[in-house]
Amino acid sequence: MDLMADQTATSTSLPVPATARTGPVSHAIFRLARLHRMVAGQLLRKAGLHPGQELVMMHLWDCGPARQAELVGVLDSDSATMTRTVQRLEKAGFVRRIPDPSDRRAWIIEPTVASQALHREVERIWGELERVTTGDCNEAERAELVRLMGKLECNLIAFAFGQH
Repeated sequence: MDLMADQTATSTSLPVPATARTGPVSHAIFRLARLHRMVAGQLLRKAGLHPGQELVMMHLWDCGPARQAELVGVLDSDSATMTRTVQRLEKAGFVRRIPDPSDRRAWIIEPTVASQALHREVERIWGELERVTTGDCNEAERAELVRLMGKLECNLIAFAFGQH
């Protein structure tokens, strides 16, 4: 890989690939997202979960039972992935699938009583992930990170949905 001669300063002082010269923010986001998902996976594995499964559970705990199609939309997933996720969560005893009385082709997914212990563990894991991710950032820096990421998210939404 061709590396830039004059490295862009990063908190880890890693060399930036030449291909990232025109997109240092996008490159940083890519690296950060990849590492965040890896660490999340390590933490979630201790609870018997894979990244993404906790998001399904969080939605169910917060909002109550939901149609599987709703979960696909809310979590920006695809049907096949959500089917596998729900099947794994059902096999682990964390959710129950119930036929939707208004549409026999659809399923309603609900958290089980057994998932309540998992609820506390997922909250603990997300707290730990937050602490690991933000490290020695103070409250003002954390607030600024959230503000800036929100701004980036709005930019991407505007572009993705043709509002640019």
